[in-house]
Amino acid sequence: MPKGKDLLDLTLGIVTSVGGFLEIGSIATSAQAGALFGYQLLWAVALGGLCLVFLVEMAGRFAAVTRHTIPDAMRERFGWQMFVIPLVGLAAVGVLVLAAELGGAAAALELGTGIDRRLWILPVTFLGWLLLWRGTFAVIEKGVSLLALVSVCFLVAATVIHPPLGGLAAGLVPRAPDHQHARYWFLAVAILGASISPFLYLFYSAGAVEDHWNRSKLGANRVIAGSGMSFGTVLAGAVVVVAALALRGVDVQHDRQLRELLVPAFGRAGVPLLLVSLGIACFGAALEVALGLAYLVAQGLGWNWGEDLRPREDARFCLVYTIALVVGAIPVLAGANILALTNVSMALTAATLPLSIVPFLILMNDRRMMGTNRNGPVGNTVVVGIIALAVVLALVTIPLEVAGG
Repeated sequence: MPKGKDLLDLTLGIVTSVGGFLEIGSIATSAQAGALFGYQLLWAVALGGLCLVFLVEMAGRFAAVTRHTIPDAMRERFGWQMFVIPLVGLAAVGVLVLAAELGGAAAALELGTGIDRRLWILPVTFLGWLLLWRGTFAVIEKGVSLLALVSVCFLVAATVIHPPLGGLAAGLVPRAPDHQHARYWFLAVAILGASISPFLYLFYSAGAVEDHWNRSKLGANRVIAGSGMSFGTVLAGAVVVVAALALRGVDVQHDRQLRELLVPAFGRAGVPLLLVSLGIACFGAALEVALGLAYLVAQGLGWNWGEDLRPREDARFCLVYTIALVVGAIPVLAGANILALTNVSMALTAATLPLSIVPFLILMNDRRMMGTNRNGPVGNTVVVGIIALAVVLALVTIPLEVAGG
């Protein structure tokens, strides 16, 4: 049983997993799903969460055993020519996801103050950059994520409204909707993209290396991946449940429509609670995605990297997250619809999953790298299933965006 610092690391690791799970992608797609289809898309939330549990556990196990991050190992194993394909694809989609997260934080401030989000986006972006520039990995991993625990209010709200257990159970079984078929499947794809985000497990892998994990952390890693991601999945499912009551029948096309999400459970206090939850969750996710982009590029290109290093020691690493934040702020400054941007970025995240998961599966079965800790039959079966799902999503994403997005 873990004691002392190990117990603290374990507890904070679980908190970090929860804090990094619920953000604009999960909140927006889950709210739209609940509003239009009730509990019918709970299966997509559950499936995405289950896939992420396995991928995060594997990412932590890989880092603890090899002391390498996933992008670094991909470049070493497959060579630069092969690595550049996932690098470009993931980086392009990552900037879109970052724009959505920054926009979500700015939108929360606009809804709370009445001041245009285009005036908020620059202070939000600068604050994010300043925290990354001056802060340590512990500040990003633990401090911001602890604040994000306010999102537990969604679970409280879902409990307060007493949803029918039969309806919840039925929602966990996939079935065709009786209306808006294209929109239904588009939202299913977007929910899966919001859940199975490559940047979450890439960030997790880099964090394990930054925290100097070794084989002694394998047990803690399983608890963190299982407990943290499962609870994050429950929170996302709670958003679906709450939206099914608060926004029933509403075609949610703008973030302003999310204001009433928690009102049935908390009354007038539900509005500020929603805005605080949305703002903190999106800001924390923006930091993780910006760092994830910097990790991806720096590790893939063999540069010095590390949030605990001084900027002059890993200048190119810092330059990447600086550029990413600046570029991510541009769509918000241009007046982009945050929910539309979120839907597209989540769907494209799902479509690009094969770029990271296929080479990751090969790494997890590399006897030279993983030894006796390589994947077993269950893990391989799950990842192959995720790859098959990802290929299908890649094929249907664009048609669904046109038909239902």
